Amino acid sequence: MSFLNKLGIGIGFNGVASREVSRGTSQNLRARVPGGLPPTAGTTRVQEPLESTRVSNGLKEFLWNLDGLGRGTLLDLGPAWQTTLSFFIERGFRVSSEDLLRAWKGFLTEEEARLRDNANASELLDMTPIGRGKRFLAENVQYARSSFDAVLLWDVLDYLEPGLAKQIVAQVTEVLRPGGVVFAMFHSKKPEGFQRYRVADSNTLQVISAAVICPAQKVYQNREIQDLFGRYRTMKSFVGRDQLRETLFIK
Repeated sequence: MSFLNKLGIGIGFNGVASREVSRGTSQNLRARVPGGLPPTAGTTRVQEPLESTRVSNGLKEFLWNLDGLGRGTLLDLGPAWQTTLSFFIERGFRVSSEDLLRAWKGFLTEEEARLRDNANASELLDMTPIGRGKRFLAENVQYARSSFDAVLLWDVLDYLEPGLAKQIVAQVTEVLRPGGVVFAMFHSKKPEGFQRYRVADSNTLQVISAAVICPAQKVYQNREIQDLFGRYRTMKSFVGRDQLRETLFIK
């Protein structure tokens, strides 16, 4: 059994490259990113995913910490939703977007193909979680040190191997400026479905049900979250009735 199957992950998705968006290019993204304009007449209409909204005290606090920053920089580690991009671009932010979970799925697919095509690949590659994490991060979350004022991490860490999650937090910490803010979410129990998030307004998130990209790997306890973000000077959490904990970390 391959390590992809052990993780409960199938084959078929490719990684998505990082993109940076400025105010002048926001309109051009509508045809390319989720949440853009509807299809033109004569095209097949794609069924809309199920959506709901949730009041987000964490997002409100996140924006409060960024208030007055001016032309800041933000890294979104989820899908490049048009609504989220526009929300921050209109507030003067330069936004970089990198769908980390889809990139991880694509990386695992490539690793699986490499092992299948080369019988000696497993002897040449470090197949431990840490080894795979290093190879993944050699091509992802690659930005200059202290590049960003803020990071939207969403609930990404719940879906990654714990060893990789630790490496991701370390990498995010390096690209975040002193005083920068991370907005992360953690499930208090194993999620029954897979969801994506986009910003509706300053204290509301849209919750979009989606096909599973990666199965949930771990439910983090409060102490484990504190240990993951041990290099941060401040941590503030908001626990919702939907068993989702929103947490802010200030470097």
